[in-house]
Amino acid sequence: MQKKILITGANGLLGQKLVHLLTQPTYQHIKILATGKGENRLTKTNQFEYVSMDIADASDIEKVVSQFLPDVIIHTAAMTQVDDCETEKELCWELNVISVEYLTEICAKKNIFLVHLSTDFIFDGTESPLSETALPNPISYYGESKLAAEKIIQTTKNLRYAIARTVLVYGITEAMSRSNIILWVKKSLEDKKTIQVVDDQYRTPTLAEDLAMGCFLLAEKEKEGIFNISGFEMLTPYQMAIITADYFKLDKQFIVQSDSTKFTQVAKRPLKTGFLIDKARKELGYTPHSFLEGIKIVESQII
Repeated sequence: MQKKILITGANGLLGQKLVHLLTQPTYQHIKILATGKGENRLTKTNQFEYVSMDIADASDIEKVVSQFLPDVIIHTAAMTQVDDCETEKELCWELNVISVEYLTEICAKKNIFLVHLSTDFIFDGTESPLSETALPNPISYYGESKLAAEKIIQTTKNLRYAIARTVLVYGITEAMSRSNIILWVKKSLEDKKTIQVVDDQYRTPTLAEDLAMGCFLLAEKEKEGIFNISGFEMLTPYQMAIITADYFKLDKQFIVQSDSTKFTQVAKRPLKTGFLIDKARKELGYTPHSFLEGIKIVESQII
């Protein structure tokens, strides 16, 4: 019997990786419905069904979900540009919080298991690495919106759910609308351009393919609760840049070690986050790649 999974935000980085993963022959027992706002931006459309769905429109969600009747919804769609969330608070709240109210309502009503994506930005950056029981304290509006969404999920009656918290996701999409640290460092050094990279922010960078697998494991097992789904290495962006330069055999003299006080950004960023992933390893069998292995995977996808 097929398990039906509806994916929101299918045109985004994680959404695309989920579609690519679940259309592999290994997962023939999974039937997916990819959804996003507007037209489909993925190739190989003969392998899956795509429909446009606006997560900010309750009636649109009701219509699509009622027609497909999924067993699981993996909710990847969100407004994730941290500075934009600070300047466009109403839109941020609509996309990151109100949409979750709509989804939790229909999931609770129709007994659909919800996998929701959250972030390390719900923390203030004073402690790391963080377990699932760490106390959130967001310092940006983006973080506030994602924490509000978590609280809605946790307090919705009769809702079966998993919250997947992640950190600094990197990878390549079919139509790259945003770069990532690996591509940025590679191109800058190839162009012999000097780059300043901070060495006082700590993260556990997450390969998009690993995050997709973690989300699938939650959906397949319908494991309830909060799970940290990230990489396992605590690295600063400067360390990531050095590892990237070494991998591609590029000149590291163009990488200038810096700190966050030298950069002016609209929204505050937590200095130290990074996750402990023992729970995901033990309960899900989650096994992420190292950052070096992640670079190799990204390189194989560069056109």
